[in-house]
Amino acid sequence: MSATVFVDGAAGTTGLEIAERLAGRPEFTLVVLDEARRKDDTARAEALNDADFVILCLPDEAARDAVGMIRNDKVRVIDASSAHRTAIGWTYGLPEVVGAEAIALARRVSNPGCYPTGFITLLAPLVTAGLLPKDWPYVCHAVSGYSGGGKALIGRFEEDQDIAFRAYGLAMGHKHVAEMQRHVGLSHQPLFAPAVVPAFRGMLVEVPLHLAAMPLAAAPDVLLASLAETYRGSQIIKVREDQPDELLLHRAMAPTDTVELFVFGARDGSQARLVAVLDNLGKGASGAAVQNLNIMARLDETAGLRL
Repeated sequence: MSATVFVDGAAGTTGLEIAERLAGRPEFTLVVLDEARRKDDTARAEALNDADFVILCLPDEAARDAVGMIRNDKVRVIDASSAHRTAIGWTYGLPEVVGAEAIALARRVSNPGCYPTGFITLLAPLVTAGLLPKDWPYVCHAVSGYSGGGKALIGRFEEDQDIAFRAYGLAMGHKHVAEMQRHVGLSHQPLFAPAVVPAFRGMLVEVPLHLAAMPLAAAPDVLLASLAETYRGSQIIKVREDQPDELLLHRAMAPTDTVELFVFGARDGSQARLVAVLDNLGKGASGAAVQNLNIMARLDETAGLRL
């Protein structure tokens, strides 16, 4: 018997890509509300309480409201918004860091943010292993395709072909920062510098390191070896052991649910650049939601993913 899945916010970019990954899978039956009912709270409440699994693809406040509408304690929830990523009672949905079993047992799972997915998969294993200090003031530079910004930003980039680069979050306090700090276990909030480029999807997240100035920091080759060991056997997170001369994001990037991690080191070992390349709509959103759904349903975690 298949499990029922209701995607609240199914008409948005993340919801549509989740539906694509679940299409044709007999393990799940999608609960679909027609156009006239998908914004009707009575119809939504019925769907939210009748489904085996609910995936929320909503703005933060709407996601909180949706959780408040669930009265059936058997319903299991995956929230793709940032509303519950540091909330008590929610399991952080990054199985490669928190462990798949924690997600398999959870009733409430918060999908990681796209930028934090790169930042945390790079830093968390190294800080946990004591190879990088947890009390260092880390910096994170990142660029993303515009699809992660919702309908308004998508429309802006597609209507104004003259935009080449959009830096934002300039007043600090970006909503991802608390999540990044919490799930790496840092003493200080990282300085986060995000930007958007005129590509629909794709993302590059970088953490530059002044290793010579950091107490007890390991050499670049040791950092690389540690990441390779951490993610050995993963079909989703792939640690690259080469150092290409350049990394490119393409305007027409093919969808993928994988993450590639790089460690670029100076010859004298004094500096390093940790880099993650991923699809903001894949492991950064829809792919992560489907991976978590698979784990919660005790299925192959890569089923339906684009690897």
